[in-house]
Amino acid sequence: MTEKTGPDRAIAVEAKNLVKKFGDFTAVDGVSFQVPKGSVLGVLGPNGAGKTTCVQMMTTLLTPTSGTATVAGYDVVTQPKQVRQSMGLTAQSATVDELLTGRENLRMIGDLYGLPGKRVKERADELLEKFSLSDAANKIAKSYSGGMRRRLDLAASLVAAPPVLFLDEPTTGLDPHARLELWEVLRTLVREGATLVLTTQYLDEADQLADNIVVIDRGKVIAEGTPLQLKDRSGAASLVVTVSRAEEVEQAEQILRSRVEEVHVDRDARRMTAPSEGVSALAAIANAFADAGIELDDIGLQRPSLDDVFLGLTGHRAEDTSNLGEDADKIAEEAK
Repeated sequence: MTEKTGPDRAIAVEAKNLVKKFGDFTAVDGVSFQVPKGSVLGVLGPNGAGKTTCVQMMTTLLTPTSGTATVAGYDVVTQPKQVRQSMGLTAQSATVDELLTGRENLRMIGDLYGLPGKRVKERADELLEKFSLSDAANKIAKSYSGGMRRRLDLAASLVAAPPVLFLDEPTTGLDPHARLELWEVLRTLVREGATLVLTTQYLDEADQLADNIVVIDRGKVIAEGTPLQLKDRSGAASLVVTVSRAEEVEQAEQILRSRVEEVHVDRDARRMTAPSEGVSALAAIANAFADAGIELDDIGLQRPSLDDVFLGLTGHRAEDTSNLGEDADKIAEEAK
Protein backbone atom coordinates (compact mmCIF):
# COMPACT_ATOMS: atom_id res chain seq x y z
CA MET A 1 0.00 0.00 0.00
CA THR A 2 1.44 3.35 -1.03
CA GLU A 3 1.69 5.90 1.78
CA LYS A 4 -0.33 9.02 1.10
CA THR A 5 1.69 12.22 0.96
CA GLY A 6 0.93 15.89 0.37
CA PRO A 7 -2.40 17.65 0.81
CA ASP A 8 -5.68 15.78 0.37
CA ARG A 9 -6.94 17.08 -2.98
CA ALA A 10 -10.51 16.17 -2.00
CA ILE A 11 -10.35 18.60 0.94
CA ALA A 12 -10.75 22.25 -0.02
CA VAL A 13 -10.39 23.81 3.46
CA GLU A 14 -8.89 22.42 6.65
CA ALA A 15 -8.22 23.80 10.12
CA LYS A 16 -6.20 21.89 12.71
CA ASN A 17 -6.26 23.04 16.33
CA LEU A 18 -6.45 26.74 15.44
CA VAL A 19 -5.81 29.02 18.40
CA LYS A 20 -5.90 32.81 18.53
CA LYS A 21 -4.97 34.73 21.66
CA PHE A 22 -5.07 38.44 22.36
CA GLY A 23 -2.99 38.94 25.47
CA ASP A 24 -4.44 36.71 28.16
CA PHE A 25 -7.71 36.26 26.29
CA THR A 26 -8.20 33.20 24.06
CA ALA A 27 -10.65 34.10 21.30
CA VAL A 28 -10.38 30.80 19.40
CA ASP A 29 -9.38 27.71 21.32
CA GLY A 30 -8.37 24.65 19.29
CA VAL A 31 -10.85 24.76 16.41
CA SER A 32 -10.56 21.97 13.82
CA PHE A 33 -12.65 21.09 10.77
CA GLN A 34 -12.45 19.88 7.16
CA VAL A 35 -14.50 21.00 4.17
CA PRO A 36 -14.66 18.63 1.16
CA LYS A 37 -14.60 20.21 -2.28
CA GLY A 38 -17.98 21.27 -3.58
CA SER A 39 -19.66 21.27 -0.17
CA VAL A 40 -20.89 23.83 2.35
CA LEU A 41 -19.65 24.01 5.93
CA GLY A 42 -21.85 26.00 8.28
CA VAL A 43 -19.95 27.51 11.21
CA LEU A 44 -22.75 28.10 13.67
CA GLY A 45 -22.65 30.06 16.89
CA PRO A 46 -23.95 33.10 18.74
CA ASN A 47 -22.72 36.59 17.99
CA GLY A 48 -19.20 36.93 19.39
CA ALA A 49 -18.46 33.20 19.67
CA GLY A 50 -15.26 33.46 17.61
CA LYS A 51 -16.65 32.65 14.16
CA THR A 52 -15.34 35.81 12.50
CA THR A 53 -11.93 35.38 14.13
CA CYS A 54 -11.75 31.88 12.62
CA VAL A 55 -12.58 33.25 9.17
CA GLN A 56 -9.99 36.01 9.51
CA MET A 57 -7.30 33.43 10.27
CA MET A 58 -8.41 31.20 7.38
CA THR A 59 -8.29 34.16 4.97
CA THR A 60 -4.87 35.47 6.11
CA LEU A 61 -6.27 38.59 7.81
CA LEU A 62 -5.09 37.35 11.21
CA THR A 63 -2.11 35.12 12.04
CA PRO A 64 -2.94 32.09 14.21
CA THR A 65 -1.25 31.92 17.60
CA SER A 66 -0.91 28.18 17.02
CA GLY A 67 -2.36 25.44 14.86
CA THR A 68 -2.44 25.20 11.09
CA ALA A 69 -4.91 25.87 8.29
CA THR A 70 -4.97 25.29 4.55
CA VAL A 71 -7.14 26.64 1.74
CA ALA A 72 -7.02 24.80 -1.60
CA GLY A 73 -3.97 22.99 -0.25
CA TYR A 74 -2.05 26.18 0.61
CA ASP A 75 -0.91 27.04 4.13
CA VAL A 76 -2.43 30.29 5.42
CA VAL A 77 0.79 31.31 7.19
CA THR A 78 3.56 30.21 4.84
CA GLN A 79 1.66 30.61 1.53
CA PRO A 80 -0.67 33.61 2.07
CA LYS A 81 -0.44 34.86 -1.53
CA GLN A 82 -1.58 31.52 -2.96
CA VAL A 83 -4.38 31.34 -0.37
CA ARG A 84 -5.69 34.78 -1.35
CA GLN A 85 -5.57 33.82 -5.03
CA SER A 86 -7.63 30.70 -4.28
CA MET A 87 -10.45 32.19 -2.26
CA GLY A 88 -13.04 34.94 -2.09
CA LEU A 89 -14.31 36.64 1.05
CA THR A 90 -17.65 38.26 1.77
CA ALA A 91 -17.36 39.99 5.13
CA GLN A 92 -20.18 40.97 7.49
CA SER A 93 -20.30 44.52 6.12
CA ALA A 94 -20.57 45.16 2.38
CA THR A 95 -17.24 46.39 1.04
CA VAL A 96 -18.35 47.83 -2.31
CA ASP A 97 -17.49 51.42 -3.23
CA GLU A 98 -20.80 53.28 -2.92
CA LEU A 99 -19.70 56.04 -5.32
CA LEU A 100 -19.05 53.62 -8.18
CA THR A 101 -21.65 51.85 -10.26
CA GLY A 102 -22.18 48.13 -9.93
CA ARG A 103 -20.31 47.52 -13.17
CA GLU A 104 -17.44 49.83 -12.14
CA ASN A 105 -17.09 48.01 -8.81
CA LEU A 106 -16.69 44.64 -10.48
CA ARG A 107 -14.30 45.94 -13.13
CA MET A 108 -12.18 47.58 -10.44
CA ILE A 109 -11.86 44.25 -8.63
CA GLY A 110 -10.86 42.54 -11.88
CA ASP A 111 -8.20 45.18 -12.50
CA LEU A 112 -6.83 44.67 -8.98
CA TYR A 113 -6.54 40.94 -9.69
CA GLY A 114 -4.61 41.77 -12.87
CA LEU A 115 -7.09 40.08 -15.20
CA PRO A 116 -6.88 41.00 -18.90
CA GLY A 117 -9.07 43.99 -19.81
CA LYS A 118 -11.36 42.05 -22.13
CA ARG A 119 -11.84 39.31 -19.54
CA VAL A 120 -12.60 41.91 -16.82
CA LYS A 121 -15.46 43.34 -18.92
CA GLU A 122 -16.82 39.89 -19.77
CA ARG A 123 -16.62 38.69 -16.18
CA ALA A 124 -18.33 41.80 -14.82
CA ASP A 125 -21.24 41.35 -17.24
CA GLU A 126 -21.48 37.63 -16.42
CA LEU A 127 -21.72 38.31 -12.69
CA LEU A 128 -24.17 41.17 -13.05
CA GLU A 129 -26.42 38.79 -14.98
CA LYS A 130 -25.93 35.91 -12.51
CA PHE A 131 -26.85 38.09 -9.54
CA SER A 132 -29.81 39.80 -11.25
CA LEU A 133 -28.08 43.19 -11.25
CA SER A 134 -27.90 43.89 -14.98
CA ASP A 135 -30.70 46.46 -14.84
CA ALA A 136 -28.86 48.36 -12.11
CA ALA A 137 -25.37 47.90 -13.56
CA ASN A 138 -24.90 51.60 -14.37
CA LYS A 139 -26.42 52.94 -11.15
CA ILE A 140 -24.13 53.93 -8.26
CA ALA A 141 -24.02 51.35 -5.47
CA LYS A 142 -25.21 53.94 -2.94
CA SER A 143 -28.65 53.74 -4.55
CA TYR A 144 -28.84 49.94 -4.15
CA SER A 145 -31.07 48.25 -1.59
CA GLY A 146 -29.45 46.19 1.17
CA GLY A 147 -30.08 42.96 -0.71
CA MET A 148 -28.65 44.37 -3.95
CA ARG A 149 -25.49 45.57 -2.18
CA ARG A 150 -25.07 42.14 -0.62
CA ARG A 151 -25.40 40.47 -4.03
CA LEU A 152 -22.90 42.95 -5.51
CA ASP A 153 -20.50 42.25 -2.64
CA LEU A 154 -20.79 38.52 -3.28
CA ALA A 155 -20.30 39.06 -7.01
CA ALA A 156 -17.13 41.06 -6.27
CA SER A 157 -15.70 38.12 -4.33
CA LEU A 158 -16.23 35.91 -7.40
CA VAL A 159 -14.60 38.10 -10.07
CA ALA A 160 -11.47 35.95 -10.14
CA ALA A 161 -13.56 32.74 -10.02
CA PRO A 162 -12.00 31.39 -6.80
CA PRO A 163 -12.70 27.74 -5.94
CA VAL A 164 -13.32 28.56 -2.25
CA LEU A 165 -15.61 31.24 -0.85
CA PHE A 166 -15.80 32.41 2.77
CA LEU A 167 -19.05 34.11 3.76
CA ASP A 168 -19.12 35.75 7.18
CA GLU A 169 -22.78 36.12 8.20
CA PRO A 170 -23.76 37.11 4.64
CA THR A 171 -27.47 37.67 5.31
CA THR A 172 -27.24 39.73 8.50
CA GLY A 173 -29.52 42.75 8.19
CA LEU A 174 -31.35 41.51 5.10
CA ASP A 175 -35.13 41.25 4.94
CA PRO A 176 -36.64 37.74 4.55
CA HIS A 177 -37.12 38.09 0.79
CA ALA A 178 -33.52 39.22 0.23
CA ARG A 179 -32.28 36.34 2.41
CA LEU A 180 -34.16 33.79 0.31
CA GLU A 181 -32.77 35.33 -2.89
CA LEU A 182 -29.21 35.11 -1.57
CA TRP A 183 -29.71 31.52 -0.43
CA GLU A 184 -30.68 30.56 -3.96
CA VAL A 185 -27.58 32.29 -5.34
CA LEU A 186 -25.41 30.32 -2.92
CA ARG A 187 -27.08 27.03 -3.89
CA THR A 188 -26.31 27.83 -7.53
CA LEU A 189 -22.64 28.45 -6.72
CA VAL A 190 -22.39 25.07 -5.01
CA ARG A 191 -24.08 23.32 -7.94
CA GLU A 192 -21.39 24.89 -10.14
CA GLY A 193 -18.64 23.37 -7.96
CA ALA A 194 -17.75 26.07 -5.43
CA THR A 195 -16.80 25.24 -1.84
CA LEU A 196 -18.38 27.48 0.79
CA VAL A 197 -17.51 28.20 4.42
CA LEU A 198 -20.52 29.99 5.85
CA THR A 199 -20.61 31.53 9.33
CA THR A 200 -24.04 32.31 10.68
CA GLN A 201 -26.02 32.79 13.85
CA TYR A 202 -29.23 31.92 11.99
CA LEU A 203 -30.15 28.31 12.65
CA ASP A 204 -32.51 28.08 9.69
CA GLU A 205 -29.75 29.32 7.39
CA ALA A 206 -27.38 26.55 8.48
CA ASP A 207 -30.19 24.02 8.17
CA GLN A 208 -31.06 25.17 4.64
CA LEU A 209 -27.57 25.50 3.18
CA ALA A 210 -24.96 23.45 5.04
CA ASP A 211 -23.89 19.90 4.26
CA ASN A 212 -22.04 19.82 7.58
CA ILE A 213 -22.12 22.09 10.61
CA VAL A 214 -19.53 23.02 13.22
CA VAL A 215 -21.03 24.58 16.34
CA ILE A 216 -18.76 27.08 18.11
CA ASP A 217 -19.37 28.58 21.54
CA ARG A 218 -16.86 30.70 23.46
CA GLY A 219 -14.16 29.92 20.91
CA LYS A 220 -14.48 26.12 21.10
CA VAL A 221 -16.08 23.52 18.84
CA ILE A 222 -18.83 21.95 20.94
CA ALA A 223 -20.47 19.79 18.26
CA GLU A 224 -20.22 18.89 14.59
CA GLY A 225 -22.09 16.80 12.06
CA THR A 226 -24.74 17.01 9.39
CA PRO A 227 -27.92 18.95 10.26
CA LEU A 228 -29.74 15.63 10.61
CA GLN A 229 -27.07 14.16 12.90
CA LEU A 230 -27.17 17.20 15.14
CA LYS A 231 -30.95 17.09 15.35
CA ASP A 232 -30.81 13.41 16.28
CA ARG A 233 -28.67 14.36 19.28
CA SER A 234 -31.67 16.19 20.72
CA GLY A 235 -33.87 13.11 20.64
CA ALA A 236 -36.08 11.16 18.33
CA ALA A 237 -38.63 12.65 15.99
CA SER A 238 -42.20 13.19 17.19
CA LEU A 239 -45.43 12.17 15.52
CA VAL A 240 -47.66 15.23 15.00
CA VAL A 241 -51.31 14.86 13.98
CA THR A 242 -53.70 17.72 13.26
CA VAL A 243 -57.39 16.76 13.10
CA SER A 244 -59.64 18.68 10.71
CA ARG A 245 -62.77 18.79 12.89
CA ALA A 246 -62.74 19.79 16.57
CA GLU A 247 -65.53 17.34 17.44
CA GLU A 248 -63.34 14.41 16.33
CA VAL A 249 -60.30 15.24 18.47
CA GLU A 250 -61.43 13.02 21.36
CA GLN A 251 -62.01 10.00 19.12
CA ALA A 252 -58.68 10.59 17.38
CA GLU A 253 -56.98 10.77 20.75
CA GLN A 254 -58.43 7.38 21.73
CA ILE A 255 -57.18 5.83 18.51
CA LEU A 256 -53.70 7.26 18.99
CA ARG A 257 -53.55 6.20 22.68
CA SER A 258 -54.38 2.65 21.65
CA ARG A 259 -51.10 2.61 19.71
CA VAL A 260 -48.71 4.78 21.76
CA GLU A 261 -48.47 5.32 25.50
CA GLU A 262 -47.76 9.05 25.74
CA VAL A 263 -49.93 11.54 23.85
CA HIS A 264 -49.98 15.32 24.31
CA VAL A 265 -53.19 16.98 23.12
CA ASP A 266 -53.69 20.65 22.24
CA ARG A 267 -57.47 20.79 21.81
CA ASP A 268 -57.56 24.42 20.72
CA ALA A 269 -55.16 23.66 17.86
CA ARG A 270 -56.73 20.20 17.24
CA ARG A 271 -53.20 18.83 17.40
CA MET A 272 -51.75 15.72 19.04
CA THR A 273 -48.08 14.95 19.58
CA ALA A 274 -46.58 11.59 20.51
CA PRO A 275 -43.21 9.80 20.41
CA SER A 276 -42.53 8.49 16.91
CA GLU A 277 -42.05 4.82 16.16
CA GLY A 278 -40.88 5.40 12.61
CA VAL A 279 -42.32 5.80 9.13
CA SER A 280 -44.01 2.37 9.09
CA ALA A 281 -45.94 3.21 12.28
CA LEU A 282 -46.89 6.56 10.75
CA ALA A 283 -48.53 4.81 7.80
CA ALA A 284 -50.42 2.41 10.10
CA ILE A 285 -51.74 5.26 12.26
CA ALA A 286 -52.83 7.23 9.20
CA ASN A 287 -54.74 4.17 7.97
CA ALA A 288 -56.40 3.79 11.37
CA PHE A 289 -57.69 7.35 11.22
CA ALA A 290 -58.91 6.80 7.65
CA ASP A 291 -60.75 3.60 8.67
CA ALA A 292 -62.50 5.55 11.45
CA GLY A 293 -63.51 8.27 8.99
CA ILE A 294 -61.50 10.93 10.79
CA GLU A 295 -60.25 13.63 8.44
CA LEU A 296 -56.78 15.04 9.07
CA ASP A 297 -55.30 18.40 8.12
CA ASP A 298 -51.80 17.01 8.59
CA ILE A 299 -49.83 14.04 9.85
CA GLY A 300 -46.08 13.68 9.87
CA LEU A 301 -42.81 13.34 11.74
CA GLN A 302 -41.25 16.41 13.32
CA ARG A 303 -37.58 16.34 14.22
CA PRO A 304 -36.01 18.64 16.81
CA SER A 305 -34.90 21.93 15.25
CA LEU A 306 -31.33 23.19 15.21
CA ASP A 307 -32.54 25.74 17.75
CA ASP A 308 -33.39 22.83 20.07
CA VAL A 309 -29.94 21.38 19.41
CA PHE A 310 -28.15 24.62 20.21
CA LEU A 311 -30.18 25.20 23.35
CA GLY A 312 -29.36 21.70 24.54
CA LEU A 313 -25.65 22.07 23.81
CA THR A 314 -25.09 25.53 25.27
CA GLY A 315 -27.98 26.28 27.60
CA HIS A 316 -28.90 29.37 25.54
CA ARG A 317 -30.26 30.12 22.10
CA ALA A 318 -27.96 31.12 19.25
CA GLU A 319 -29.09 34.73 19.21
CA ASP A 320 -28.88 35.11 23.01
CA THR A 321 -25.59 36.88 23.75
CA SER A 322 -26.44 37.93 27.28
CA ASN A 323 -24.24 36.68 30.11
CA LEU A 324 -21.84 34.90 27.76
CA GLY A 325 -18.69 36.49 29.14
CA GLU A 326 -16.09 37.87 26.74
CA ASP A 327 -17.07 38.58 23.15
CA ALA A 328 -14.30 36.86 21.14
CA ASP A 329 -14.82 38.64 17.84
CA LYS A 330 -15.22 42.06 19.44
CA ILE A 331 -11.94 41.70 21.30
CA ALA A 332 -10.26 40.43 18.14
CA GLU A 333 -11.46 43.51 16.23
CA GLU A 334 -10.30 45.92 18.96
CA ALA A 335 -6.90 44.25 19.12
CA LYS A 336 -6.13 44.69 15.42
